[in-house]
Amino acid sequence: REKIHERCKNICPPKDTFDRTLLHTHDKSRTDLEQVPKIFMKPDFALDDSLTFNSVLPWSHFNTAGGKGNRDAASSKLLQEKLSHYLDIVEVNIAHQISLRSEAFFHAMTSQHELQDYLKKTSQAVKMLRDKIAQIDKVMCEGSLHILRLALTRNNCVKVYNKLKLMATVHQTQPTVQVLLSTSEFVGALDLIATTQEVLQQELQGIHSFRHLGSQLCELEKLIDKMMIAEFSTYSHSDLNRPLEDDCHILEECVINKVSQIEDIDTDVVLKLADQMRMLNFPQWFDLLTDIFSKFTIFLQRVKATLNIIHSVVLSVLDKNQRTRELEEISQQKNAAKDNSLDTEVAYLIHEGMFISDAFSESELTPIAIDTTSQRNASPNSEPCSSDSVSEPECTTDSSSSKEQISSSVTPGTVDIMVNEDVKLSDLELGKLANNIQELLYSASDICHDRAVKFLMSRAKDGFLEKLNSTEFISLSRLMETFILETEQICGRKSMSLLGALQSQANKFVNRFHEERKTKLSLLLDNERWKQADVPAEFQDLVDSISHGKIALPEKKSGATEERKPAEVLTVEGQQYAVVGTVLLLIRIILEYCQCVDNIPSVTTDMLTRLSDLLKYFNSRSCQLVLGAGALQVVGLKTITTKNLALSSRCLQLIVHYIPVIRAHFEARLQPKQYSMLRHFDHITKDYHDHIAEISAKLVAIMDSLFDKLLSKYEVKAPVPSACFRNICKQMAKMHEAIFDLLPEEQTQMLFLRINASYKLHLKKQLSHLNVINDGGPQNGLVTADVAFYTGNLQALKGLQDLDLNMAEIWEQKR
Repeated sequence: REKIHERCKNICPPKDTFDRTLLHTHDKSRTDLEQVPKIFMKPDFALDDSLTFNSVLPWSHFNTAGGKGNRDAASSKLLQEKLSHYLDIVEVNIAHQISLRSEAFFHAMTSQHELQDYLKKTSQAVKMLRDKIAQIDKVMCEGSLHILRLALTRNNCVKVYNKLKLMATVHQTQPTVQVLLSTSEFVGALDLIATTQEVLQQELQGIHSFRHLGSQLCELEKLIDKMMIAEFSTYSHSDLNRPLEDDCHILEECVINKVSQIEDIDTDVVLKLADQMRMLNFPQWFDLLTDIFSKFTIFLQRVKATLNIIHSVVLSVLDKNQRTRELEEISQQKNAAKDNSLDTEVAYLIHEGMFISDAFSESELTPIAIDTTSQRNASPNSEPCSSDSVSEPECTTDSSSSKEQISSSVTPGTVDIMVNEDVKLSDLELGKLANNIQELLYSASDICHDRAVKFLMSRAKDGFLEKLNSTEFISLSRLMETFILETEQICGRKSMSLLGALQSQANKFVNRFHEERKTKLSLLLDNERWKQADVPAEFQDLVDSISHGKIALPEKKSGATEERKPAEVLTVEGQQYAVVGTVLLLIRIILEYCQCVDNIPSVTTDMLTRLSDLLKYFNSRSCQLVLGAGALQVVGLKTITTKNLALSSRCLQLIVHYIPVIRAHFEARLQPKQYSMLRHFDHITKDYHDHIAEISAKLVAIMDSLFDKLLSKYEVKAPVPSACFRNICKQMAKMHEAIFDLLPEEQTQMLFLRINASYKLHLKKQLSHLNVINDGGPQNGLVTADVAFYTGNLQALKGLQDLDLNMAEIWEQKR
């Protein structure tokens, strides 16, 4: 570098001389260049620009018109010379600039030769280096790299070999599945199919020879699904058709056996089983229905037992899933604290194609681990590998293809559960399955109820059920309610079909029950002569039991019973009621309604409505017959006597006495939201009281008309007592005789007080008409004697001794 610098110093002039020469030359060139217009020095100079072109070559120099051609030609020539001059100035400056740098050009040429010599030496050095590197590579590296390449090749061959083994195993999937299906190993077959599909999708993806295997395995799954459904259906059918108990077969045979035991049924004439069943009488048909319900109950218990096993399996799997997740979380936490080291095969699976890592870890290579757990996919007697397999380990897949984790749990029912992590159901699906199992039990219960309804309706076609008496229908209702309750306890839900059929039949029964009793009551009333009836001992016992809180018909006593004479009156809680026979039977009918409500609670509201209608009917009909004198035409009575009226009033009072008892009985059996129906009893009570009041008014009206008739003819004259007052006292005695034994003493007194008030009113009116006043005269004395006679006779009647007659009111007050 120093030599080059010295040469440059010799070649180049001194800096100050060069600067002066350069400055002088620069000044001269600058003066010459100033002659050149500035437009030529612009960096954007371009003749294609019209303005620039017109500035450089004005058009005025090229205009030849008007005889000015010679002048224009001279101008054009002058312009050309000017431009040539400008060109010369520029060329001279360029040449000058080149001349100033000529030494540098010559120096560059000289340096070129030196550079060539340097490149030659460099080439020789590179050649020597390459020879040395080649010797080093041959001696030190070539052998080692060859070993690495052989190791990599060997590793790849092992992987190809394992892949081929895996393909051979997968190739045997279909035959193995067929072998498993032949022994009904559905779980193992599905497990093998799931494993094979996973291998096809992950490790054998893109293998041309297996392109159709996936779809074939899907078809096998569908086939297995159908086979499992068929086998489960066969099992369920055989299980449900097992004898429900010793010496008892399925339901239809049960009906056939019952029908065949009845000698009155000619099965050759009556061919249909339903028609034969309709020929059974109620006890026979009831026994048959009891047997059917019993078989249905056993059937549902058997279904529930089977479904409970399935349900327990599902719950066990759910519990196992929960525990598995907890273990996985614990395992992940432990693994996070450890070094994450992968073996060669796992590294290959995760980083496929990165063979260098395999080569560098050649010293750690171990024989490929064979996952023998894949052998669980085959049955003990099956051969999952082809006959030309080299060895047993070659018949299995590698560890990467066997990722299934098998977990087992034991249910309380000693059921071992094998859970395949790849094909197991999710918790949501297991929950739905558990719900479906419960729904299946509900469906079984509904089917039993539907079949029972068909059996019931088949017998009801000819009106058989509507013709049942109360005892028979109550027995049937209790049987059906018991069956409904038992099925609800078994299944946990109430089926509504049989309950609806029972309610429908109960409504029909209620209608018939009510119509029969209303018709019976109507006939009794139409034949009632409204005379006091003797009370049989059984009716006295009936009302006594009501008084003790037992609102039900007494049970019939078997064997000989002591005969007791009937009583004249009915004693109810210390009070005596003189009644007609119709009322005694009405009380019994009312108790039948109450007892029916106890036996069939579902008809409580209907029975309440019907009983209200019955009580209203008795009230209105008795009013028509007695107060309305309808009995004159119906039963041929000559007249409606005061005794008839008093007896009717007492009968109504007896019913009124029992209405609160009936109300309380129904209230205890109604829902709170149904209490509004009890207002019917309030209306009935009011109607009965109004009727009783009308009867009392009628009795007073009878005597009032008698007083008006007798006292209108009364004359104040001897003898004393007068005939009018003797007649009045006689009629009062008859009235007393007619009602005293029928009505209570207090009612008799109140009635006679009202009668006496009417008597005083008519007497006062007549005295005023006769101008008789309380002046102590002869007429006043006669009237006072007659009134004293009347008062004495009236107070002499039984029960009226203390009656306050206040006879002073008959006289007009002095003004």
